Amino acid sequence: MKLKEQLPNILHTKNLFLKDENKKFFLVSMFAHKRLDLKSLAKKLHAKKKLSFASAEQLKEKLNLTPGSVSIFGMIHATEVYLVLDKQVWEAPVVGFHPNINTATLEITHEDLERFYNSLKTKKQIMEL
Repeated sequence: MKLKEQLPNILHTKNLFLKDENKKFFLVSMFAHKRLDLKSLAKKLHAKKKLSFASAEQLKEKLNLTPGSVSIFGMIHATEVYLVLDKQVWEAPVVGFHPNINTATLEITHEDLERFYNSLKTKKQIMEL
């Protein structure tokens, strides 16, 4: 039996580092199987014009991360990045996130996610994506 078959069916996340045309930055965390409508999200966030993916350099500057290793855990010291957490992720009993490295997954309970979320000093919002 493969290790993947032995693991419980945990829902894993993807994390997208975005910016608007005024260089306001957003980290969007949602389930990996979902598709994000950038136009709809821009309206919900009242972003200036359209959202697009930020560059690797901007990711390094704002969160000290590299592409492929982005997760909500990069928000620990962030002050200039707005966190958007999908409501389905928030409501899940257990969720898998990369611990800022893409070769591992950290599974956390809702209670631990709530503690982490509440500890963040940056702007943040839970919304349906």
